[in-house]
Amino acid sequence: MLKNLSLLFGAALIVILQACNSRHEVQVAPVEIKPIHITIDVNVRVERALEDFFGDIDRAEEKIEVPPAVE
Repeated sequence: MLKNLSLLFGAALIVILQACNSRHEVQVAPVEIKPIHITIDVNVRVERALEDFFGDIDRAEEKIEVPPAVE
């Protein structure tokens, strides 16, 4: 009986060890880096800023009264 139990234990141990044997392979592909072209249109912001800047000057000119020319 002890001989049968040890054979059964040995067989179970072999099966467990075979089940734990696993392999993992990781493949790393080369990374391709391409250039990125970005076009940003900032004309709208500059134009609005200039309108605000010159708009203040234009409003100030409307308030200034020019005296008549003296001959």
